[in-house]
Amino acid sequence: MTDYHIAQINIGRMLAPLTDPVMADFMNNLDPINALAEAADGFVWRLQTDDGDATALRPFDDDWLIVNMSLWEDIDSLFEYTYKGDHVAFVRRRTEWFSKLGSHHLALWWVAAGTLPTVDDAKVRLDHMDKHGPTPFAFTFKQRFSPEEMEAYVAGHVE
Repeated sequence: MTDYHIAQINIGRMLAPLTDPVMADFMNNLDPINALAEAADGFVWRLQTDDGDATALRPFDDDWLIVNMSLWEDIDSLFEYTYKGDHVAFVRRRTEWFSKLGSHHLALWWVAAGTLPTVDDAKVRLDHMDKHGPTPFAFTFKQRFSPEEMEAYVAGHVE
């Protein structure tokens, strides 16, 4: 079997433009939070412009949606960063800056080591989550699947 890394996408519909005072605390902490991710054990890559800014990207038809995508060596490293370090305070404050979506805002999936996830692939994973819930193709921290389960699912051999 090929070695895999875990990819994640999370999206948020902003309550106000990034320059609005409502978004100020989010924007003021974005660089330090991204620096924490990049220094974290298991971090591989994150989606960003050449200037290091992911908030400038608008890959969805909704200009109010911003995206965060990253790649990690394993799911435990991503979980540790997300929920056990300084980042968790910002996860808890999500509703201060983002509205509740009527669809999934997070998807995890396995990517062959040495390749980077694409935004189009991430969109497919979020759409799959909306239609089917967590499966080995796209899942959450609460309902995890292994790379082997993903391979079987994709091949159509789910038991």
